[in-house]
Amino acid sequence: MAEEEKEEKKSSKLLPIIIGAVGGIILLLAGLALGFFLFSSPAADPSAEVDEIIEKNAEDEEIEEDDNSTPDKVALDTPENQVFLTTYYEFPGSFTTNLMNSRKFLQISVGVSTQYDDRVMANVEAHQLALRSEILGTMSEFTEESIQGKAGRQALAASLQDAINSKLEVLENFGGIDEVHFTSFVLQ
Repeated sequence: MAEEEKEEKKSSKLLPIIIGAVGGIILLLAGLALGFFLFSSPAADPSAEVDEIIEKNAEDEEIEEDDNSTPDKVALDTPENQVFLTTYYEFPGSFTTNLMNSRKFLQISVGVSTQYDDRVMANVEAHQLALRSEILGTMSEFTEESIQGKAGRQALAASLQDAINSKLEVLENFGGIDEVHFTSFVLQ
């Protein structure tokens, strides 16, 4: 009896090993067979496809040469009132500078607008440092008296617009700023 139990223990230990080995061999043979069927077919000859494409292009060229007529021009409807989208950009922070011949200083926050495409605002963002310098330089050229009232603020805005557009024309060959807006204006 003890011998039978030992034989059963040995056979029970060998059984998973045998099953694993047989399963591995079956998987290996299946993989080899699959690879043989997938890769044993002869490769397609690309020269036949190339010849077809060349012939098709030659036929298309012959058709184009035979057809000397030009396409009819079609008039597109244009809307009577074109509305352009205005895009705004506000410079982060504020600009502070001394005024010319004065002990007072001017602090403003500036925004710009355009009706051109988004490239103008992308240029403004890309060259923000140079534009900030231009804005500060232009602000410092004004006197306390010259910025008094609405007319003075409009003159400052027009001068800033010219300065910004000039700098953008130097940097990007196109200005594009339509207006300068003050989001805050403090004179102290």
